[in-house]
Amino acid sequence: MTADVPKTDPDLSFEEALSRLESIVSRLESGQAPLEESITLYEEGARLKALCEERLKAAQLRVEQIVVGPDGKAARAEPAGFE
Repeated sequence: MTADVPKTDPDLSFEEALSRLESIVSRLESGQAPLEESITLYEEGARLKALCEERLKAAQLRVEQIVVGPDGKAARAEPAGFE
């Protein structure tokens, strides 16, 4: 019998998803979870990891770099480079 895998709420904030992911990692690292629970936790953790990566990518795309002109005033904004 396979345990039901909880769905990851797509409305979780980055901080909420990261906190839940950290608690899952702690539980798995403790070695105290039975096999079926470990599998369920791992699956949820994988979804939370993907959600966190999605949230970070969205934040990265929203960040802009302000370019200052020769007069010392903001001339334009360009997408920031994160490489």
